Amino acid sequence: MTRFVHDKFAKDFLEELLKSYGEVKSSEKVSGEIKEIDVLFTPDIKKNSNLQLLGLLGRFAEYPAIFEPFRNAVKQDEICDCILKLLEVRAGLRRKAKVQNIQVKESDTPKLWILTPTASSSLLSSFNFNQKEGWMSGVYFLGDALRTAIVVIHHLPQISETLWLRMLGRGSTQEQAIVELQRLSLNHPFQKATLELVYNLRENLRVNQDLDSEDRELIMRLEPLYQQNREQAKLEGRLEGRLEGRLEGRLEGRLEERRQIIENLLRVRFGSLSNELQAIISPILALSPEEFTPLLMQLSTEELIARFSSSS
Repeated sequence: MTRFVHDKFAKDFLEELLKSYGEVKSSEKVSGEIKEIDVLFTPDIKKNSNLQLLGLLGRFAEYPAIFEPFRNAVKQDEICDCILKLLEVRAGLRRKAKVQNIQVKESDTPKLWILTPTASSSLLSSFNFNQKEGWMSGVYFLGDALRTAIVVIHHLPQISETLWLRMLGRGSTQEQAIVELQRLSLNHPFQKATLELVYNLRENLRVNQDLDSEDRELIMRLEPLYQQNREQAKLEGRLEGRLEGRLEGRLEGRLEERRQIIENLLRVRFGSLSNELQAIISPILALSPEEFTPLLMQLSTEELIARFSSSS
């Protein structure tokens, strides 16, 4: 099913963005009945000085976090499963702390971020999800003790701070985020890697036979972007090849000039070039003009041959 293709994209995408700021584990197993956390993130304080690059996602990544991205609108049972995973992790931390005879700090307990493209008002109210002061629209929280929030991606404002989360949306929301991604400067630390993930998503979708209309439209919209990127890569490769060719040509030209200088100096000194003298020209070329000029002007034929024959 194509859902698994999108799930893999979401995990790879979050891992690519977050790995610069701490430890990322995808498909992390928890105790009890076998369950897997999509992405478990542990921040590294030494690396989070530029978390603002990730905008709203960077705000989530200030503390340990569990990310559970959904391709389709999340359901009640799925939200319950996510909360159960969080509680299992918290229980594991308490057990570990008890063995080590230490206390679990509030800041060490992960926050759960459920990422869903859409969510109905009835679903949000059934869990009593509410907005918090200081947070933008689209982010809804449970009570503080549960450390759980749901991010309704299609409710987020279309601003640069939400770009990386809107990449996990659907339809026009994701398409607009891809356009904005393409417009980022080429030296942006996440632009190139993210585009490659998008192209991989395109390729993985293309091999599926049971695509829905939305996925087919996504492939069509990505096609010109993909072709443009490949043409740009070819152009860069051709330019790089030309530059390398010119550089090699210049080096060869310089070597030829130096060879002429050496031959002229030897002819001035000795009248002609014997086979022995011709044989030592190549090792002499390894020296700079400042090095070989006084040697050619001072040493005798025998001394030159003896010195540079051993070098060759």
